[in-house]
Amino acid sequence: MTTTPTARPAAPATSGRDWRAPAAACTTVILWASAFVSIRSAGEAYSPGALALGRLVAGTLTLGAILLVRREGLPARAAWPGIITSGLLWFGLYMVVLNWGEQQVDAGTAAMVVNIGPTLIALLSAGLLGEGLPRRLLAGMAVSFGGAAVVGLSMSGHGSSSVLGVVLCLVAAVAYAGGVVGQKPALRHGSALQITTFGCLTGTVACLPFTGVLVSEAAGAPLSATLNMIYLGVFPTALAFTTWAYALARTTAGRMGATTYAVPALVVLMSWLLLDEVPALLTVAGGLLCLAGVAVSRTRGRGRRAPAVPTDARR
Repeated sequence: MTTTPTARPAAPATSGRDWRAPAAACTTVILWASAFVSIRSAGEAYSPGALALGRLVAGTLTLGAILLVRREGLPARAAWPGIITSGLLWFGLYMVVLNWGEQQVDAGTAAMVVNIGPTLIALLSAGLLGEGLPRRLLAGMAVSFGGAAVVGLSMSGHGSSSVLGVVLCLVAAVAYAGGVVGQKPALRHGSALQITTFGCLTGTVACLPFTGVLVSEAAGAPLSATLNMIYLGVFPTALAFTTWAYALARTTAGRMGATTYAVPALVVLMSWLLLDEVPALLTVAGGLLCLAGVAVSRTRGRGRRAPAVPTDARR
């Protein structure tokens, strides 16, 4: 494969707002929410490391096939530090510890702790990427975090809790934030598909020590659990991480992180529809707060122009 040149011609200017980036962000949020339902099913037959590896293998094969068909080749050398960082932290560490954490604590506690991630993204991107902290973003994140806390409190008590589980979910949130902030600069030197494919491959390599466990558990796992694992790799990983990278290249890391606050609200809805878990009124109220906060964080103040997108980030 050949290395993709760093310099790319700028996309022609268009009038009006581009709907593609918001649509990509919405696709990501919906698919990531669906992952919680699939993880619950697959996690009954697969241990955390094996589930992460199986998901990543399915994702890497899917992304690799698409990359070959599109003939995009390798990203520029300058993209690799970000690819490796996001691959190890987000595709590797995050998936393993989140799977493990959700076996130790109830869904409400996990939701509250993991949703520290968007706040960490905003703080890290402000300090390391110079993105700043707009007031509307901060206000929206505060509202959404409050909603996530309400969802978590309303769902607490429906499972076992442990200090280890809380610590694991906290590690997952930190890994998620570090992976996003590491990925953002890489998108200046490669396409969303390239950055996602090789980030997923990096995570797969990091999880290879779980190969023996995966093979052993796959032999006795029910077909439904294996299909859920494959679904996690193809859709919430291959597709959703690519649409995420596409949208991230066109906005700030802080704003994209705030968008994921909609995930808990959608998880509540999907659990209601697919698992027949009727949410409490307080849970519904918390979900609505999450969505309201995302709406606030995605708006811009009157009279202020959107920051210019670097030429090499327009794809």
